[in-house]
Amino acid sequence: MFSKKTITNLTKKNRTRRILVSFCLVYIFLFSSFLFLFYGPITSFRETCITSAMTTMNHRYLATWFYSDDYIEEVLKKNSIIEIDEISDPNQISFRKYTTGIYKNEYEKEILVRDEENDLYKLISINGNGYQGFLVAIYDPSRIHIATTNYLGVRGESILTVSKREKAIIAMNAGGFYDPDWNSNGALPHGTVISNGKVVSDYRDAQMGGGFIGFTDEDKLILGNMTKEKALSIGYRDAIEFGPYLIVNGKRSFIRGNGGWGVAPRSAIGQRKDGIVLFLVINGRLANSIGADMVDLTDIMERYGAYNAANLDGGSSSELVIQQKIINTPVAGGENGLRNMSTFWIVK
Repeated sequence: MFSKKTITNLTKKNRTRRILVSFCLVYIFLFSSFLFLFYGPITSFRETCITSAMTTMNHRYLATWFYSDDYIEEVLKKNSIIEIDEISDPNQISFRKYTTGIYKNEYEKEILVRDEENDLYKLISINGNGYQGFLVAIYDPSRIHIATTNYLGVRGESILTVSKREKAIIAMNAGGFYDPDWNSNGALPHGTVISNGKVVSDYRDAQMGGGFIGFTDEDKLILGNMTKEKALSIGYRDAIEFGPYLIVNGKRSFIRGNGGWGVAPRSAIGQRKDGIVLFLVINGRLANSIGADMVDLTDIMERYGAYNAANLDGGSSSELVIQQKIINTPVAGGENGLRNMSTFWIVK
């Protein structure tokens, strides 16, 4: 017979042993799951991780820690986007007002049936596989302009600050930006920025990519890779340089895999043939919305009738404000999740 003390000690040892065994099993399960996901047969997971990480400035280590440079390059080649090599044809955009109640599909109806007592815009919730966001249909493109930080070359400003100063009804992030010391303070916009027909910034660096995205004096969204001189000659009144283009003259870009940009918060702009402009912002890096890739953006824009559409700066920059209220869920980490940026699309 064991004494009561001996039985108590055995019970404690057994409990400790069970805890250690449970801990080891959990560790083995998590480690095995890690190996399976990062090095197993499911290539889509790896490719999403790599492309999502490599399109950020501060989180590329999430790819480079686990994969070789050669493998990362191989994945990026498999996931890429080939843009339509055309310039938007403004003659295909014809402004019109609708009087009929017959619609091609539910998406066109969402766009064309306007809210009561709001003839300027309509906010539409967007939900898809793994993402959630907002589409804004803007019925008067003449009121869409580019706004910039008041401190170009020094620092950016938050979208709320710019929105209040410009008395903007709607504001959304626009192009990317570069900082010499990589402080990410939104000081210098990538490429040429045109506001009210004048070049207000023209900074270029090796990491810059994309073509012109902007509105002409005729309020038509024109996408095209061209020189600054050409852009001014065709009559851009407000434009930035960014990309990639998703749809040009009604034709989708050719997208391999996820397009090479991974899954993240996204912003995009488009225009229908009837002149209605679409602002799109997708939430990302959240439990209820991981984010969208280039295929998702193109699908949404095409679904809602965009004839021309382009990707804008995304990730931590994806932000949408209406009537001085933040509509989406920014993830930059600053006040209200916002970050300082250099360029914004606004509706005045």
